[in-house]
Amino acid sequence: MSGPGFFQHYGAIVESERIGDGSRIWAFSHVLPGARIGRDCNICDHVFIENDVLIGDRVTVKSGVQLWDGVELEDDVFIGPNATFTNDKFPRSKRYLAEYPRTIVRRGATVGANATVLPGICIGTNAMVGAGAVVTGDVPPNAVVVGNPARITGYNAGLVAAGRIAAVEGGRPAALASSIPGVSLWRGKTIRDLRGNLSANELAETLPFPVRRYFLVFDVPSKEVRGEHAHRECRQFLVCVKGSCHVVLDDTERVEEYVLDRPDTGLLLPPMVWGVQYKFSPDAVLLVLASHAYDAADYIREYSQFGELKKT
Repeated sequence: MSGPGFFQHYGAIVESERIGDGSRIWAFSHVLPGARIGRDCNICDHVFIENDVLIGDRVTVKSGVQLWDGVELEDDVFIGPNATFTNDKFPRSKRYLAEYPRTIVRRGATVGANATVLPGICIGTNAMVGAGAVVTGDVPPNAVVVGNPARITGYNAGLVAAGRIAAVEGGRPAALASSIPGVSLWRGKTIRDLRGNLSANELAETLPFPVRRYFLVFDVPSKEVRGEHAHRECRQFLVCVKGSCHVVLDDTERVEEYVLDRPDTGLLLPPMVWGVQYKFSPDAVLLVLASHAYDAADYIREYSQFGELKKT
């Protein structure tokens, strides 16, 4: 990460010797000796970088930002003007922590102007923190958060319209293939009657696995997020039998978002795909059919670990 080929404005104070080639440090910025800055970074005017700060490659830090001990910015991160990072939940004058909590902004994420990030938080890969947001908890990969406290309002994903699927009358259920291998959206036959409607699927025709377990998710506050994990082997089939919810799927190369809002529509989810459910309507009931009995060892709950496993 070190190299002699970086630009330093004559009005900047750069005490660190670990600055990557091609980086630019502009006027009135101050970089302390212990800080590390990668290649091709842009550190704008009036930025302060403390000792225990690690900045990856191609990072942009706009004017008026202070990066305190414990902050780590991975590659391709953007920090907007006057964004505020903190590193002590209970600060007192002349009292110093023996060790500061790690605040990590993962690869490709953005922190908008005037946002405030509390200490010890992880902002996930490609996440977007809106301007002025107050981030009080971890932000999932690809999530868009706004407000005080920050809440998830969406995901950086391609929205797949379930309405493009039409059931095949009297035959097998119709399916819409996803750009993510192994994922597909199924719509079964619906029989309408004055006494009430009925929807049914022949599981042997729809599911490529025998069902070993089912569970229901309901009474989820709309602000909460479910899922946020992948499975090593378990396959699942998701049906929102009442109300609606959004499902985000991610295989580290593609991200898609589905709206499940019909009891005759199901989403086939293979193993090794990261899944998130959010935006539950107040009356939502999500039915999940699973190929395996519950096994804690089958869950991958850290997105960084999931990414490493996908590489192999």
